[in-house]
Amino acid sequence: MTEKRDKSSRGVTVRVKTAQGRTTSSTRWLQRQLNDPYVVLAKRDGYRSRAAYKILELDDKFHFFGKNKKVVDLGAAPGGWSQVAVARCGEDCVVGIDLLEIPHIPGAELLQMDFMDDAAPDALKALMGRADIVLSDMAPNASGQPNLDHMRIIILAEAAFDFACEVLKPGGVFVAKVWQGGTEKALLDRLKKSFTTVKHAKPKASRQDSAENFVVAMGFRG
Repeated sequence: MTEKRDKSSRGVTVRVKTAQGRTTSSTRWLQRQLNDPYVVLAKRDGYRSRAAYKILELDDKFHFFGKNKKVVDLGAAPGGWSQVAVARCGEDCVVGIDLLEIPHIPGAELLQMDFMDDAAPDALKALMGRADIVLSDMAPNASGQPNLDHMRIIILAEAAFDFACEVLKPGGVFVAKVWQGGTEKALLDRLKKSFTTVKHAKPKASRQDSAENFVVAMGFRG
């Protein structure tokens, strides 16, 4: 696996015909996948998903990964963020969790478990102890109702933040997916009290039509 990236993977547009048994929406999704340069790059570089480039871009901008830093990856499936964390922090430094099964990643400890399960935080602590970085790419299944989806993702971000406050070392970092418009004021106020720096960012690897955004909180006060 390599972290080398370029901008020359656009290629020729691939058009997909609607086949028997395939809906128009699934055809559009397949065509978008086939023509997505980050999907092409992920296959070339050996990453599990295009999402790897989101965390790569965030780290290139904010520089939170580092050798031997301990990382907890919440909502880790299919494993792209954990792959990047292992590459940039080292083996035996990463613990990931997801409701879905995550195929083995060398150098990472992976749990198939719902993070919202009451037992999940203790299971993660047993594997990692204190952490330098808590990542959350958790998101609910889209309902088609933007206000409801926004509320649900904020609930997940708040749960991830509460966990981060329990496990982060002083100076630690919290990165979480939120929805377009940024973080709810109540959560943002809590983040600003707990971290020295709080920023929002939308990586180029995030699709332009996606409502996702990310909050990066650095310098945990402990």
